[in-house]
Amino acid sequence: FFFHLTRIMKIEIDGLTVYFPYEYIYPEQYEYMVELKQSLDVKGHALLEMPSGTGKTVTLLSLIVSYQLGYPGRIGKFIYCSRTVQEMEKVSEELKFLMAFIAQERDEPPPYLAINLSARKNLCINESVACHQVGNVVDSECRKLTASFIRDNNDGNSLCSLFNGFERTGKTTAIPPGIYNLSDLKAMGAEKGWCPYFLARYTLTHCDLVVYSYHYLLDPKIASLVSRDFGKDSVVVFDEAHNIDNVCIESLSIDIRERHLGLGKKSLDKLTQKVDEIKETNAAKLREEYQRLVEGLRQTRELLQQDDIVANPVLPDEVVEGSVPGDIRQATHFLQFLDRFVEHLIVKMKVQHVVQEPPSSFLEEVEREVSIERRPLQFTAERLSSLLQTLELTDLDDFGPLVRIAQFATLVSTHTKGFSLIIEPFDDRAPTIRDPVLHFSCMDASLAIRPVFDRFQSVIITSGTLSPLDMYPKILDFAPATQKSLPMTLNRESLLPIVVTRGHDQAKISSRYEMRQDSAVKRNYGELLLEMASVVPDGLACFFVSYEYLESMVTTWMDQGIMQKIRKKKLVFVETQDIAETEIALQNYQRACENGRGAILLSVARGKVSEGIDFDHHLGRAVLMFGIPYVYTQSRVLKARLEYLAEAFQIKEGAFLTFDAMRHAAQCVGRAIRGKSDYGIMCFADARYSTEDKRSKLPAWINKHITPARANLSTDEAINFAKQFLREMAQPYEVVPGQSMLTAQQIAAKRGPSALKMKIKVAKQSEGGSTMDQAADIEGATS
Repeated sequence: FFFHLTRIMKIEIDGLTVYFPYEYIYPEQYEYMVELKQSLDVKGHALLEMPSGTGKTVTLLSLIVSYQLGYPGRIGKFIYCSRTVQEMEKVSEELKFLMAFIAQERDEPPPYLAINLSARKNLCINESVACHQVGNVVDSECRKLTASFIRDNNDGNSLCSLFNGFERTGKTTAIPPGIYNLSDLKAMGAEKGWCPYFLARYTLTHCDLVVYSYHYLLDPKIASLVSRDFGKDSVVVFDEAHNIDNVCIESLSIDIRERHLGLGKKSLDKLTQKVDEIKETNAAKLREEYQRLVEGLRQTRELLQQDDIVANPVLPDEVVEGSVPGDIRQATHFLQFLDRFVEHLIVKMKVQHVVQEPPSSFLEEVEREVSIERRPLQFTAERLSSLLQTLELTDLDDFGPLVRIAQFATLVSTHTKGFSLIIEPFDDRAPTIRDPVLHFSCMDASLAIRPVFDRFQSVIITSGTLSPLDMYPKILDFAPATQKSLPMTLNRESLLPIVVTRGHDQAKISSRYEMRQDSAVKRNYGELLLEMASVVPDGLACFFVSYEYLESMVTTWMDQGIMQKIRKKKLVFVETQDIAETEIALQNYQRACENGRGAILLSVARGKVSEGIDFDHHLGRAVLMFGIPYVYTQSRVLKARLEYLAEAFQIKEGAFLTFDAMRHAAQCVGRAIRGKSDYGIMCFADARYSTEDKRSKLPAWINKHITPARANLSTDEAINFAKQFLREMAQPYEVVPGQSMLTAQQIAAKRGPSALKMKIKVAKQSEGGSTMDQAADIEGATS
């Protein structure tokens, strides 16, 4: 969307000139900038909640980029962590928009370089590799062409012309300052004959801003390859970080199943055969590796990093500096050592009951049963990676299960606190089918993010749904310099949150476990959806607590004849656990909304749709949350985490479960409001939402609109509220600056001339130039 803009805003905040590329600014955007600047000034961390649809992305970019330009040398690299490729691309578009205005204001573009970094599958332009599309396959095919030993055997050249082109000229040719998203990098690679992936990786060292996934910083296996050279003065932003604790836990957890052990044994046989062969043909190579291991891991790690080989999940510096234990330096001895460890796991997985123990107990058992000490186990992942490199193996996917086992060995021997080892012989949902799994689960999210807090001077955790804020400093174990939840200012009340507790028949509705199979509850839920579909125009999104509950509900509605009535009102699409099917459903849902037919999307909290899809304007005039999305509470891994949180952080089980459920509920309903010119209904359909305990966990910008009159409604009353709200939203209204959007002069008047100096400059838009569309959302900047 584009339009011509002739006015831009420059804001002076405590001596810093902030470039803001719109004529108006929201009050919450300005307050966000003030809080953010305070954190940067004191070199501290921040925890900031900003309502959905109020321009968080452009606000972050405006303040931090202006800080980099205004105070050179005070902060270094700007690291923007996002969740999905689509969100990364949105950040780049906002940044291009901002930099165009800065260039216009300063009469020349600043020497600013920003790049997006993603996996090979999203950047590769070598057709013989990119055609595979699956991430790990693309990685493997790339290594077959570019691995260091491939180059050594080919006069220093790889088998990929794009990689060769980058090595010859790309490293010595500085790319011009600018904002490069994934498409831009691929276009430059095609034009110059360079590999876009390695170009992006190389540019990381000297760019001003990098946009990439959370995992590139939180997962130590990836961070050690990608983010190891970033300076202490860097500023890190985790956007949409309401689930950051789960990302941290996943990055340090690992599951091992029986099939992994069987495939691991086969891999060991292959490696043993390969070692025997190389002893006959090139024994010197094994001797060279042995000597490197005697001297320590530093040189070995540098060799592995050249080929992007993921070595170990986490290893302390003192271990890296030391030499590898003598009993695993020789390849043959190491494979025998690893074989004993795998055999022990095979025996241990044959249990008939659940086993739960701390890592220390497991290590004592391993030493007692198979004479394997903790110290050599710490080196297992690194030692295996070194061997794969020495044997010049490129099909690393074939050794994936063995690598997983080695990573588990390193993790379990490195961490003694904050982890739990659980072996389940059966899945609770299929208790008659033996399917043993070993969970090595991280209980403490702070273990993954603490290195980030310690390493960088400012880390910003932000989202539209972080309430209650007090929970995050506890579970992430950090002390934010700034912590604030910002309100949402509106010219008109454009969101209607309502709590529906009863059906037409005045019977209570809830997704509580003991009520889930109650046909009367299901009927009332179905009638609520039918009534909403009758009065709400265009798109209507529904979220259920699980896929099983969604399927059960739809089946009952079909039997009761409710679904047939709903389909007469709107087309119905369903999210499934298959990503491809869900993509097709989303595309058709959008088409039905665009052509006026109207549509309903049945989705699941914690699923794909709840996290990354925006239902802006007509795509989501109402969102229904059927029930409270509590996590599956019978999970032994979850129970272990809850016990740990209670012991380590004094967080009660009920408090955490409610916090987790309500942040997911807020994330679901928040999909409906994506800007201040947008409007929508947020329907919480469960009697438990009427309690203060539940509502107090919702973001303040939602909760303040749940008046007592809206907090305990029947279906009939909810429909009446919806009808009245939609009639009001259909009326024309005029946006008058001064309340939900402010000019520079109005901010200055409110703050007073002594608090800050404001100025706004008229900048003539060049002929044919364009900027992002603010006509659709004239009140401010939306991200």
